[in-house]
Amino acid sequence: MAKVYRAGAAFTNAARPRRLLFTVQFDCHGVIAMGQETVSEIRVRYAETDQMGVVYHANYLVWCEIGRTDFIRRCGMSYADMERAGTKLAVTEATLRLHASARYDDEVRVTTRVAALRSRAVEFAYDIARADDGTRIATATTTLISLAPDGRPTTLPADIRALLERGPLVP
Repeated sequence: MAKVYRAGAAFTNAARPRRLLFTVQFDCHGVIAMGQETVSEIRVRYAETDQMGVVYHANYLVWCEIGRTDFIRRCGMSYADMERAGTKLAVTEATLRLHASARYDDEVRVTTRVAALRSRAVEFAYDIARADDGTRIATATTTLISLAPDGRPTTLPADIRALLERGPLVP
């Protein structure tokens, strides 16, 4: 059985505390890279922009959801099938860092990967970039916790954990 170890260092300044984290997964064969990723392409719609044609910041998290559900589907199970089987994943934390602006009609790529996998939670990391020139637009993470049908936190089921550990069948 694989174990996930997280380590990090906290750096603070008066304006903004920051935390740097890295994840390494060990099993009986040595170190496994959890770097398998999927790419979802999205064209910016007019409704996602403000009056100046710039994407409203909350829409980046919607794009992360698209990337996350595509990732899970490409692992071999749709999110809807996961819920029908009795497991729900609830977002407990989301971070977003904007690096550049996306504008109306831009084509963007959301690259999604599993950054950490724990007994009850999974953390996804996202890179959002302009498709035509690769300009980084945003980076984000979401942490989701596994919930039982009664809404209480529970251990990720073994089959779902195995899907996430293995990663996508199709990038």
